[in-house]
Amino acid sequence: MKLKLTGIFLFSSLLGINAQSTDQNLMAKAKKLHQEAITIDTHNDINVDNFTESKNYTMDLDTQVNLPKMDKGGMDVTWLIVYTGQGDLDEEGYKAAYENAISKFEAIHRLTDQYAPERIGLATNSEEVRKLVAEDKKVAMIGVENAYPIGTDLNRIQEFYDRGARYMSLSHNGHSQFSDSNTGEENDEWLHNGLSDLGKEALAEMNRLGIMIDVSHPSKEAIKQMFEFSKAPLIASHSSARALGDVSRNLDDELLELFKQHGGVVQTVAFRSYLDPEKYQVFADSSKLIYEKKAKEMNFKLLERDSVRELSNEERKEYYTTYNQIRTESKPEIEKLKERVDPVNVSDFVDHIDYLVEKIGINHVGISSDFDGGGGIDGWDDASETLNITVELVKRGYSDEEIKKLWGENLLRVMDEVSAVAETIQKS
Repeated sequence: MKLKLTGIFLFSSLLGINAQSTDQNLMAKAKKLHQEAITIDTHNDINVDNFTESKNYTMDLDTQVNLPKMDKGGMDVTWLIVYTGQGDLDEEGYKAAYENAISKFEAIHRLTDQYAPERIGLATNSEEVRKLVAEDKKVAMIGVENAYPIGTDLNRIQEFYDRGARYMSLSHNGHSQFSDSNTGEENDEWLHNGLSDLGKEALAEMNRLGIMIDVSHPSKEAIKQMFEFSKAPLIASHSSARALGDVSRNLDDELLELFKQHGGVVQTVAFRSYLDPEKYQVFADSSKLIYEKKAKEMNFKLLERDSVRELSNEERKEYYTTYNQIRTESKPEIEKLKERVDPVNVSDFVDHIDYLVEKIGINHVGISSDFDGGGGIDGWDDASETLNITVELVKRGYSDEEIKKLWGENLLRVMDEVSAVAETIQKS
């Protein structure tokens, strides 16, 4: 009996050793591959207050993305976003939107030109990306979320291109002068039934210049029309699969089929409520109780997102300063909560990658986070945890070449294809 027990013990120990050895081998493989791949995150929002001489991305700020976090997580390329919320479709609205956009372009250029040119460079094409990565520098690229700041002057598309923009969406949350938004699904109210005539002209100008057309926020009908009118492949800079997360921001199978037919790439987004709405809601409700308790201790009132948007810029800034403090001080309790309630995590994120790869093929899928814009999941909650995505992809059996495609090669290929179309148009 003693011999039998010893044998079982030895067998169990060997199993443990083998499992440990397997984990170590897997981690070593993932780290090596992560180092070799060009890791591109196609959507990171910015706050211009974090682009000053005394406070900028050379420091480990309380942002999800900055240079120290990119270094730690092995993130090579961050698409920094010139985002403008949707306002009134009039000259006053366009003027304010344009000023907002220019302030963000200028902030990004300050980072790459003044504050950290030896650590990060601005890239506008795939060749520049590869050159900067080879020089062991981080890479910034610029995407425009919402073409609203263009107003009705399409010459501004050229201006945005000259400032470094290499993708742009024609709308955000709310219908723009160019395109209906996915938000129209909520009440079935539309402004253009897809694209406006101005929107079609804007598409042609983006094709001519070589700006990738981003379909992550427009309505389904608008996206279908973009596939019809665009001469170049499209991208979804931060969207996931609607079959797994039934929200209007995700792409349904009909739209995914158009990506398969026409090319382009869907950059799967690590946004909790898009990946698994039900799982997210359960954890969010439990987390809210913790935040409310902490807010009460600090004599602070938590607001719904719509109420926060109605605050002035100064009030909003003050609100988020305290709100972020509440989140920071609540972290220990949130971690304990995870022992009882499952948060949306890296596995849920890669489930969407699996689905997209099965539906449209490995060549049309990429990765994005929407960090500092609401994105982030358990295991990839800031740029410092980027390796965890590669680890999960290795676990699931993706090959080295496939993982490199997902992390960046697909997106760079589409950039090249869009540039080639622009060159042809300009020659003709």
